[in-house]
Amino acid sequence: MSGTKVEQGTLLWVPSDERKQHSRLTDYTQWLRATRNVTCSDWHELHAFSVSDLPAFWQSIWDYFGVAAHAPASAVLRGTLPRVEWFPGAQLNYAEHALRFQGPETAVIFRSETGERVELTRDALIAQVARARAGLRRLGVGRGDRVAALAPNRPETLIAFLATASLGAIWSSCSPEFGVGSVLDRFRQIEPKVLFAVDEYVYGGRRFDRRAELERVRAALPSLEATVRIGEARDTMIGWDELTRDEEPLAFEPVPFDHPLWILYSSGTTGLPKAIVHGHGGILLEHLKALALHSDLGPGDRFFWFSTTGWMMWNFLVSGLLVGACLVLYDGSPAHPSLRALYRLIDEERITYFGTSAPFLLACQKAGIRPSAECGLGSLRTIGSTGAPLPAEGFAWVYENVKSDVLLASISGGTDMCTAFVLSCPWLPVHAGEIQCSGLGARVEAFDEHGNGVVGEVGELVITTPMPSMPTQFWNDPGDERRIESYFSVYPGVWRHGDWIRITERASCVIYGRSDSTLNRGGVRMGTSEFYRVVEALDEVTDSLVVDTGTLEAESGKLFLFVVLRPGVTLDAGLEKKLRDTLRRELSPRHVPDAIHVIGEVPRTLNGKKLEVPVKKILLGTPVERALSRDTLANPAALDPFVALVASSGGGASPS
Repeated sequence: MSGTKVEQGTLLWVPSDERKQHSRLTDYTQWLRATRNVTCSDWHELHAFSVSDLPAFWQSIWDYFGVAAHAPASAVLRGTLPRVEWFPGAQLNYAEHALRFQGPETAVIFRSETGERVELTRDALIAQVARARAGLRRLGVGRGDRVAALAPNRPETLIAFLATASLGAIWSSCSPEFGVGSVLDRFRQIEPKVLFAVDEYVYGGRRFDRRAELERVRAALPSLEATVRIGEARDTMIGWDELTRDEEPLAFEPVPFDHPLWILYSSGTTGLPKAIVHGHGGILLEHLKALALHSDLGPGDRFFWFSTTGWMMWNFLVSGLLVGACLVLYDGSPAHPSLRALYRLIDEERITYFGTSAPFLLACQKAGIRPSAECGLGSLRTIGSTGAPLPAEGFAWVYENVKSDVLLASISGGTDMCTAFVLSCPWLPVHAGEIQCSGLGARVEAFDEHGNGVVGEVGELVITTPMPSMPTQFWNDPGDERRIESYFSVYPGVWRHGDWIRITERASCVIYGRSDSTLNRGGVRMGTSEFYRVVEALDEVTDSLVVDTGTLEAESGKLFLFVVLRPGVTLDAGLEKKLRDTLRRELSPRHVPDAIHVIGEVPRTLNGKKLEVPVKKILLGTPVERALSRDTLANPAALDPFVALVASSGGGASPS
């Protein structure tokens, strides 16, 4: 096959009998048969068991992985969606399980684009976490306090997180490239007591000074009692060595199963980013299942996923410690000094599981590189891909140009559950453009417009039964109204995720992107409201609309910004540069629009909501009458510029 022309569904890879036999999934099914008298002859029977008897399945995960509880649970599951309670009465701690593998084996390898390399054994990691824990205790951090980080993906950040979790405190992190506005939109909500931070970072061969931005963040967080600089002490910031000066035995605060572990952020189209709370126990069980049984990770593996600390894949990556894998952390650009850098990293660090994004793989394909011709890649067993749908041609490119005998694990999930619920399986073949299966314990369905499950058709991705890593709450949402509105308002009692999905007759899955208007650029999800707060703060702009046209069919969609300008103002080169620079600074470099257009007014519904999703459909070529009813608009004529824009481009999906 050419790597550029391949039919979706084409068979590309079949696991060997030896690989299937030695997988952790096979060991689990043998254990199920021996201890539970549950016999599953194939994947479909195993998945059916996992979703038909949730208490039996999740108790089996608890028992198979030897979860250590300081107090037992009185049940496995109580209630029904949207309000359920998992393992009530149980007391445990996530960090205790992440650090239960001891010894001289390597636990963490850190590499940066600058050439820095750090290696920590399991025992050294435990000792460092104990020291950081002691330092946090000196700063008054305890159970329920929030600890935030504006920090890169390096060992100190990992250590700070584990120390925070060991105390029963609550972690939250952003990447240092985030703009001040985006950081404050997140951290102001949770009122952190301590902030871990860097005041500079390196990306793509450039050093970025963030001292002024860090001071703005600190000044705007009155709850802060201390800032720990990852590095030497500076100004009023404590240095890392000062924080970790004292030796102290490592201990773990027992907390309830649903006690907050970390707070992640996922934006809708209105209001501040959702501050999503995940519990110790739910993340522990879900990540044990996903990483060991689906990803086939365990002791002896070296687990890499390219991610910043502002993406949920960082949280997924650090959970590799739960299954005894060695983490390979990386800080810097994946394309510096070239797109070959990370493939060379595979050889240099003997990575067995290489996780990346679909846009990275597609960029490599477009660049015409052939990693298999330049690197050995002998250690590589699995390539993970997420952040966007990977088209069939991307699958074919991997098998032709990276490695022919590798499991290409395309997965999809989200920040909302901090996991993938359609993912890989070491027993199943790989078909071009398809995700192998739904997750164990995840009843994933495609709903048509009437709320009926369909197979072989594109529908709304829904999950119809509870999962332990569903958010326990949104921060500062005492009535639970925002959480229920976000996930359960469309189909009562059913989780609506906001993606388009097609489930095939063989139970594989194809994701077609977001069904709502949340922006997903380079794997970083951001809500349109965050754009509007930045753009509309400029004096020259009175209103705006942002639309991302990314789809599966178009490998990388365009990000369009439409602005309504004050009378007398024109979109000249100076204003366009100001808009781009402001968005780069306040949001992130990934959220600079591909095109900026002036419009007379933003189309709105009768109750004042901006029509982001219908405009996206129009820009992708959907006739106006199929995209929406003009009767629902307060200003129907406001659609005309978008129709004209599509017409001027010949009706295609990407008007320039």
